[in-house]
Amino acid sequence: MNKNHVKKLLLPAFIIMLAVLPLIRIQAKAKPRLLVFSKTAGFRHDCIPAGKLAMIKLGQENGFEVDTTEDASVFNNKNLKRYAAILFLNTTGNVLNEEEQTAMETYIHNGGGYMGIHAATDTEYDWPWYNKLAGAWFTSHPKQQNATLQIVDRDNDATRHLGETWVRWDEWYNFKDLNPDVHVLIKIDEHSYEGGKNGDNHPMCWYHDFEGGRAFYTELGHTKESYADPIYLQHVLGGLRYAMNIKKKS
Repeated sequence: MNKNHVKKLLLPAFIIMLAVLPLIRIQAKAKPRLLVFSKTAGFRHDCIPAGKLAMIKLGQENGFEVDTTEDASVFNNKNLKRYAAILFLNTTGNVLNEEEQTAMETYIHNGGGYMGIHAATDTEYDWPWYNKLAGAWFTSHPKQQNATLQIVDRDNDATRHLGETWVRWDEWYNFKDLNPDVHVLIKIDEHSYEGGKNGDNHPMCWYHDFEGGRAFYTELGHTKESYADPIYLQHVLGGLRYAMNIKKKS
């Protein structure tokens, strides 16, 4: 067999390989991606480093990629398209300028997901749209202490592993400007601790479809110990799955 004949035989295989390679690349890029945003312009939680590492580990164990940043300039239309959801991890204060806020609104309107942990409600008090997205604004908190959480909806990935009540130590927020249109998963029993100011209807975790996108918030997550607690991390993972629109594998 001469060299020219070999080349003729190899050429079709080479053409097929060139056609298949882009498909392989597309499959390799199929993992959903989460953006963890933890910029602070007010109080800074010392649990943020532990929280970032915990989110990266959750991604590694559950099939999604995780990027972490405190650079608000990533909030632009081109970059945000890369993400299935954005997690505000204990952000505080005004962390986005007007252009970045507009990019966030556009992202949600185009079907993006948002999740807030703890101080995410202590964020952007001059941005009413964010209040509706997150579901509330922080107003005060008593000292850290044990309290009893009431699981009002256990038919959800974020609560299915919990019992009817959940006793834990954390920093418990009081809220203002609660969005009445959210679906509440967890409430706190104000009789079980000191300093509650929202009464019998004191939500601590909720979610809702919002203006074309999805939003999930959990008040839990002030302490560094939270991010080594498998029960808490399972709760967070359920919220991330909703925000990222990932169906749990059976």
